[in-house]
Amino acid sequence: MLRLYDYWESGNCYKVRLLLAQLGVPFERVPLDILAGETRTPEFLAKNPNGRVPLVEWPDGRRLAESDAILCYLAEGTPLLPADAFVRAETLQWMFFEQYSHEPYVAVVRFWHFAGLVERNRAALPDKMERGYAALGVMERHLAVRPWFAGARYGVADIALYAYTHVADEGGFELGRFPAVQAWLARVRAEAGHVRITDEVGVPVPPPA
Repeated sequence: MLRLYDYWESGNCYKVRLLLAQLGVPFERVPLDILAGETRTPEFLAKNPNGRVPLVEWPDGRRLAESDAILCYLAEGTPLLPADAFVRAETLQWMFFEQYSHEPYVAVVRFWHFAGLVERNRAALPDKMERGYAALGVMERHLAVRPWFAGARYGVADIALYAYTHVADEGGFELGRFPAVQAWLARVRAEAGHVRITDEVGVPVPPPA
C-alpha cells in the first residue's frame, strides 16, 4: 500500500490526501510533527534529503516528494490531469503560480499564525500580506471568467490552489473581498469524494521509533 508521510496542518500534505481520497486510492498515513523536528531526523532525511513533507513511498521502495509533482504523478491517466497538451501546460502554469506566487505568502502567513511566529516576523508581515492579496487578485480575475483553473473541468490545478486558499482566513486574509474565489471554493467542496483538511483519512501508521 502507498504510504504518505504527512503533517496534518500542511496544505501541501492536504493536497495529496484530497487527491488520494477523490481517486479512491487506499494509503497509509505516517504523521510527522515538523515543529518537533520529526522531518529532520536521520531516518527521515535518508528518505527525503530535503527534510520536507509530503513524501510518498511505494512498497517497491520508490519515493516521490514535492506536493505538485506527487499530484501530477498520481493523477496521470485520470480526468484530473488533462491529456490535451495545451491544457496540461495550462495546469502546470497554475501549479507553478501556486508554488511561486501564492504559497510563499498565503501559506507562510497562515503558518506564522498557528505556530505563534507572528511577532517574530512582524516586520515582514505587511509585504507577505500584500503579495498574498496580489495572488488572490490574480485568481479572482481568472475565476471571474472561468469556472476552473485549467480547461473546462476540475483538476489538479484546482486542488493545488484550493489547499491553502480555503484556509487563507486563518492567516488573516479576507476572502470576502474575492467573490469569484469564494464561488470556486464552493464548487471544489461540492466535488465527489471531497474531504476536509481536518478529516481523518488513510490508515494511520506510527512513525519509526
